[in-house]
Amino acid sequence: MRSSGRTVGVILIAVGVVLGAGIAVWVLSAKNEGVMRGSGAAFALVLLFGVIVLPLVGGGIFMLVKGNAESKQMAAIDEQRKLLDMVKTRGQVAISDLVLDLHSTTDKVQADLLALVGRGLFSGYVDWNKGILYSVDAKELSSRSTCPNCGGQLELAGKGLIKCPYCGAEIFI
Repeated sequence: MRSSGRTVGVILIAVGVVLGAGIAVWVLSAKNEGVMRGSGAAFALVLLFGVIVLPLVGGGIFMLVKGNAESKQMAAIDEQRKLLDMVKTRGQVAISDLVLDLHSTTDKVQADLLALVGRGLFSGYVDWNKGILYSVDAKELSSRSTCPNCGGQLELAGKGLIKCPYCGAEIFI
């Protein structure tokens, strides 16, 4: 189902090319047989290509490009879903394990994690020094004024993010 845009795009392009070739052969053979004059052949080519072939090929290219973009977006969502599932099922996980399991990089894991936080799908905290990600219920985190990692006083760092100034842990709520 994910590649349906690409499939439809390829089919439209193929149909447009086949029809274009068929129209060209038909017009050229009619001209060679004397059934059609040069101006009539030119008009037929312009009309049939402009009304049938170009819209099919153009629509096919559009669907192909859109299908490729959707496939890339779905791949990114799948990576985020895997990350979320791994953290929620394990409760705590080393970031290095996530990088290895997801065949990714630390920066990509961090970007995916921040995207999940931004969508309100993940709450927990990260100890970047130890390289461990903890999944915690948001209710538990939002009522805290101290760091779950070191006990230090917490500071608001941004929407959905609290940062411990002492140990550097980032708490996502």
